[in-house]
Amino acid sequence: MLRLGGRGLLLGLAAAAAAVVAARLMGWWRPRAGFRLLIPEELARYRGGPGDPGLYLALLGRVYDVSSGRRHYEPGAHYSGFAGKVIGRFYGEDGLPTPELTQVEAKISKGLEANTRALEEKHKFPPCNAEWSSARGSRFWCSPNSGGVSRDWTGVPRKLYKPGAKEPHCVCVRTTGPPSDQALDNPAHRNRGDLDHPNLEEYTGCPPVSMACSFPL
Repeated sequence: MLRLGGRGLLLGLAAAAAAVVAARLMGWWRPRAGFRLLIPEELARYRGGPGDPGLYLALLGRVYDVSSGRRHYEPGAHYSGFAGKVIGRFYGEDGLPTPELTQVEAKISKGLEANTRALEEKHKFPPCNAEWSSARGSRFWCSPNSGGVSRDWTGVPRKLYKPGAKEPHCVCVRTTGPPSDQALDNPAHRNRGDLDHPNLEEYTGCPPVSMACSFPL
């Protein structure tokens, strides 16, 4: 069974996620007051074709009216395969959530937490700017906006080794103030920013405080 109405959840499952996120960001959700139960045969009538009563999309057992995004979900459109179909069994015949819904929501929660941690690390260690040419070789450099992270410091290039990663990648590291994991008013820090982080390594042949590192062929 599926429930019509309610609030949307983010789905971290491959193709379905693209369809759902597009609808959510464009404001195509049309939650109804209260809810009623639909069986798959009923939902199949809402695919947006000629004579169909509407255009519905099912997400984690909740059904949404996405008629405002018709050009994306109607027959022949890019995401038409998700309209009017049941994906998974998230509610029972009594309308109550199933264990499958609980499991998926737990995975979504973990995914969101992982995204939050990744964003925090990106702000702590923004990616370097990088370029390569057959004539000049490789060059890494930092700027106040490198890696798409706007900040009030520039930093210097360093190799960052992540647990489980095969190769390090270049990040910009703050060179002054306390480490990111210490309070700003901690008098014990060495005023070296994050330079002493254990997962960082200097580039051989690059001056330690240079904002750019070049490696000719």
